[in-house]
Parts: sequence; structure tokens; C-alpha cells
Amino acid sequence: MTLLQALVAFPVLLPMLGAAASVIVGRHASLQRVIGVVTLAIVCVVAGILLVAADRNGPVVAELGGWPAPMGIALVADRMSALLLLISSLVTLAVLVYAIDQRISDYGRETASTTFHPIFLLLSTGVSLAYLTGDLFTLFVAFEIMLASSYVLITRRTSASRIRSGMTYVIVSLTSSLLFLTAVGFVYAATGTVNLADLAGRMELLPDGLQTVLALVLVVVFGIKAAIVPLHFWLPDSYPNAPAPVTALFAGLLTKVGIYALLRTQTLVFPQDDPSMLLLVIAAMTMVVGALGAIAQDDLNRLLSFLLVSHIGFMLFGMAVWTPEGIAGTALYVVHHITVQATLFLVSGLITRRTGTVSISQMGGLAQTAPHLAVLFAIPAITLAGLPPTSGFVAKLALLQAGAGGGLASEIVAAFVVVASLLTLYAVARVWVRVFWGTPKEPLVDNDPNDELVVGTARSARGMYVGASSLVVVSIVIALFAGPLSGITARAGEDLYGRDTYRSAVLEPVAVIPAGDTGAGAEDAGDTGAGAADAGAADAGTDDGAGGTALAELPGAGTEVTP
Repeated sequence: MTLLQALVAFPVLLPMLGAAASVIVGRHASLQRVIGVVTLAIVCVVAGILLVAADRNGPVVAELGGWPAPMGIALVADRMSALLLLISSLVTLAVLVYAIDQRISDYGRETASTTFHPIFLLLSTGVSLAYLTGDLFTLFVAFEIMLASSYVLITRRTSASRIRSGMTYVIVSLTSSLLFLTAVGFVYAATGTVNLADLAGRMELLPDGLQTVLALVLVVVFGIKAAIVPLHFWLPDSYPNAPAPVTALFAGLLTKVGIYALLRTQTLVFPQDDPSMLLLVIAAMTMVVGALGAIAQDDLNRLLSFLLVSHIGFMLFGMAVWTPEGIAGTALYVVHHITVQATLFLVSGLITRRTGTVSISQMGGLAQTAPHLAVLFAIPAITLAGLPPTSGFVAKLALLQAGAGGGLASEIVAAFVVVASLLTLYAVARVWVRVFWGTPKEPLVDNDPNDELVVGTARSARGMYVGASSLVVVSIVIALFAGPLSGITARAGEDLYGRDTYRSAVLEPVAVIPAGDTGAGAEDAGDTGAGAADAGAADAGTDDGAGGTALAELPGAGTEVTP
């Protein structure tokens, strides 16, 4: 294993080790904070290195334990996973800086938190593992790490609303996990593998009906994680009750992990040539329902939660078009939205800390009393609405161009992108007018003294502004460098649509079953009917297949597979 291959495991291992170190130092708050910041800063650097390497030379694969894929666990950093890993790591670091100065403490005690930093780093471990894993079962493990960490972060306080929100979240997530594990079991029983690159060749050997059922189950599983309509009901009730940095991290990352998993599995394992009518309909519903729900809200955090749901539909739309351009548009929109949505929730935390309420109708006058907050809100708000020349405009333009070239159905749903964007603009404009230019109201009484909200606080800690401002800068940088970034996402779209780059990187020196081949199918590599074993040896250039197990020797390969 080369040094570059070893680096692929760092984004998973470092936060895990950092979490353990945070537990060891216990009540030493300053040490916990240093460990967290340094760990995530290193992960950001590693993610940047992996992105450069993947963009220049193709996917970087690390085989854990020395076992080659598909038998062993492979971590894969290609353009898509490395790009999302980088932007997610930057957001996680900024959110941690924000959280440190908010001084989150256990159960209302103004002391160092013994749980927040370790759990926060474990959540980062789960996110990184979800991006990098090359098989379905490890993806399931990543989801469980995220679920356990998320539940602790949501319910860290004893308030009834948080316990209720946490229970809703965990019940829905456990249901999703049960479906996911069941699907993984069926996939393994039918194909003999859970490796995604291997499944790309073997899935086509299954009956069409079974393929459709498995694809739909995974759409439901990852749709729950991503909060697509009608599976979104849990999100507006769960996210707003968590502390601002926790909500920002959830909104910025966890739903995007669901979109990433859906994108990876559908393009690699269940590819198709035409736009997906099912996903197009779901995308249109998600965009409109989320935007209309946002307009109806008076609670600032619930409004932002519904806008989050709406913009998940934008990402789903690019995937549903099912072209390299559409997939590239989805990738670009995910990068933009991770940053902007997290920023808005951090700014919402600053606003509620200043005003003492989450009720939009009770706020007002912040443009005069806190002009810096007005700027911090305005930039991500217009970016989310997609006004030029922001990163949101660039990403939406890419989606619209992809939709225009995807046929009549895609063109119709592209109109929903425009409608949802206008509704988003109306929603954030209403917040802007009411909160920053309306008549100031008296702060509400603090009904929950055990939470992090300091009612009517005139000033917030500097680090909170640093965390939010840094993400505003990141969104501006994305807009300024939209050209190079669009190039990376375009190449990522080609890789995901074509599949061969990913498969060959993961399965070498194991023989790859070409997509569409059936039966013994190694005719191009050797004797007809000789199977992939001879092909694997021929491709490896050695008599014994270059140390890799020939694919035909694995369970289910080279034979007709029955469920």
C-alpha cells in the first residue's frame, strides 16, 4: 500500500482516534477543543490531497487488511467522494469552531462538555466512511455510526421537546436501517457480493423484477436519509429542536449523505439510459412541497428545515435526468448547498441568541442593531435563492441546462426548479424584511433555562461569528472558482455515468465482468465458456491471475443467478 492509498483511511481513522482522545482528557475543555480542531483541520488537508490525486490520476483505492476487492473492504476516493469529503470537512471544522464558543455544556452546567466533542468527531467518522466506502455493508455501518451520534447530539438535554424529537428521528432512522440491512441481505444472497464495483457487473444477471424491487428498496432507504417527499416528515420536527451547531451539521451533511448514497448506488448498480420518471416526479414534489411548507412557517428554524427539504429535490432532479450533465449538476449543487444550508442555520442561531426567540413575527430591527448579522444572513440567503452571481445561480443553471437536454419530462420538471427558486426567494425575503427591517419586539421569556440559548444576549462570542463567516467565505470562493469546480464535477459526472473508471480501479487485478455481459462471458479475454478465471489471469499478466481471485471463482459469477 502506498502512502497515498494509506491517506484514504485517514478521514475515517483520525476522527475516531480524536474521539477516543477527547474521552481520555475528560473534563479538560481546552484539550478537547484543541483535539477536535486539529483533527478536523488535518482531515481537511487530507481530503484536499485526495481530491487533487483523484482528479489527476483517477480513483485512489485502499484495501483494508490487505484483502483485495471484492472479498475485502475497500475505501475509494474518486472525484465525487473526495470532493464531498473536502467540502464536508470544511463545514464540520467551521461548525466546531462555532460550537466551541457557544460553550455547549452537559445538562445546563457551565462546564466543559464530556460528550459533545467525542460524539461530534464520531459523527464526522460516519460521514467520511459513508463517502469513501466501496461496499453496501460498510455503508450500513457508516449510517449506524451517524444514527447513534446524531441521537446523542439531539437529546443531550433533558427537555421534553428534544427527547420527543430524538425519538421521532431514531424511530424513522431505525426503520430505514432495518430496510437497508434487509436489502443488503437480499443483494448478497442473490449475487454473492456487496461490493459496489462488483455488483455493477453481477446485478445485470438477475431477473428484471428482482432488480427493480432492490432498486426501489434502496430508493426508499436513502430517500428517508435524504428527506425526499413523502419521506420528509421527520426532518422539520427533529432538526429545529437541536442546538444551532448540531442542526447546521445535520442539515449540511446528513441529508447529503443520503443523496450521495442514492447517486452512487443508482448510477453504479442500477444504471439506465433514459430519465427516471419516478425520480423526476419525486423531485418535483420535493421541490414544491418543501418550498410551500417554508412559506407557511413562523419558526425560523422550521422555515429553514422546509427549505432544506425543497432543495433536496433540486439534487434529485439532476440525478433523475440521468445524463453526465445532470449528474454533474447534482454534484455541483450538493457542494453549494452543503455550505449554504449549514451557514443559514448557524446564522439562525446567532439571530435567536440575539432576539431570544425563533418566532419570525416577534423579531425586528436587526439591520440597525446588528448590521453584521444582516450581512451574514443576506449572502447565504440570496445564494440559496440562486440569484446571480452566486454559487447557487451557477449550480441551478447547470441543472436547468441538463434538464433542457433530457427530453420533455425533464424539461417540465425543470420548470419546477424555477418555481421552487422563486418560492425560496419569497421565503428568505420575508425573513429579511421581518427580522431585519420590521418593528423590534421584546424578547420572549426564557422557558427553557437548560438550553444553550442565551435569551436577549446583546453580543455573541467571537468564535461563533468566525465559524459562520468562514462558511460565507467558502460559498463566495465556490462562486469565484465556479469554472474549475464545474470542470471537476463534469468529470465526476462522466465517471459516475460511465462506471468503468470506478470498477476497474476497485477490482484490479480481479477480472471485471463488462456491463451487459451474461453467462460465462469472458469471450473477449479468452476461450468462449472458459469463464472469467482465465480472463483474470490473462489481464493480470501472470499464470496465476496476479494474486487476485478471478471473478468467476467467486460465488454467483459466471452462472445464472436466481434469487
